[in-house]
Amino acid sequence: MISKRYIVKRLLLLIPVLLGVATLVFSILQLSPGNPARVIAGERASEAAVREIERRLGLNDPIWVQYGRFLWDLLHLDLGESYVYRRGQPVAGLLRWKFPITMELAVFGQLAGILFGIPIGIISAVKQDSLTDHLSRLGALTGISVPIFWSGPLLILLFSVTLGWFPTSTRIGSEYTAPQVTGLLTVDTLLLGQYEAFISAVHHLFLPSLVIGVYSMALISRMMRSSMLEVIRKDYIRTARAKGQGAKITLMKHGFRNALIPVVTVIGIQFGSLLGGAVLTETVFAIPGVGKLLVTVIQDGDYPVVQGIVLVFAVVFTLVNLLVDLTYSYLDPRIEQ
Repeated sequence: MISKRYIVKRLLLLIPVLLGVATLVFSILQLSPGNPARVIAGERASEAAVREIERRLGLNDPIWVQYGRFLWDLLHLDLGESYVYRRGQPVAGLLRWKFPITMELAVFGQLAGILFGIPIGIISAVKQDSLTDHLSRLGALTGISVPIFWSGPLLILLFSVTLGWFPTSTRIGSEYTAPQVTGLLTVDTLLLGQYEAFISAVHHLFLPSLVIGVYSMALISRMMRSSMLEVIRKDYIRTARAKGQGAKITLMKHGFRNALIPVVTVIGIQFGSLLGGAVLTETVFAIPGVGKLLVTVIQDGDYPVVQGIVLVFAVVFTLVNLLVDLTYSYLDPRIEQ
């Protein structure tokens, strides 16, 4: 059981972390080349028009005034308005429907990594130095080494073009209308009872989720193997076996929970990497999420949208780390002390 005191303590520690992230994002964009007012006005606009836009947006105010206004807007969940991509539209409203697309892809990718990585790691540890162990280690090394921009087109060529098993792009079949309730397509289709559309959404998500989850699966399996090997050599495992307890029961009842603690760390860190990997995956598979949007707005110099996306990514990553800390406490109550 996780104590309320521990939860409150972890939540309070999030405040300086989020403040530091916001400060870092603000500083980087302030130091980036280019003038937002020039982007809005256009290359052929007069200097007077550019100066007017700077005055209207407060871009010519002192840096500390801009920083204070930036933090005040963040407290009110105001991420500004798009300059170029959809001029005048609030960034928060723009991300309202874009971010769930990326989140869904990252969650499916992480699930693929967990469902395949943990069992492979356990089997590899139990059958140490066997052919199965060598093959799993080789597969993990390959998964860690292969970049997404190479594995994505390769899997499309194999499973979509050659075998015809999976679609090459989009999120759902053209015969279905994507519902917008939560923004998570698989959840929305189930909530509305559109089971055929749900199957189509899962079918379309499988290949990009596999691409984005391969790296996570490889890392989780390697960490699970290492952690399980360390645990099965502990004295309490030998004692349980000496008392006549079966090998499978001993590993799953006494070994698995303790071996899972460092793996949880990897899972939490990898989720942030999956959000970053969605940038390439969404571009390869033409998925209209935040990753693809980020590429577009960086090219256009749409600073508020770039700033909003980075901040949302940072907040989500921070919350995932909080969840990891709470999971630590659940798996090993001694951590709270």
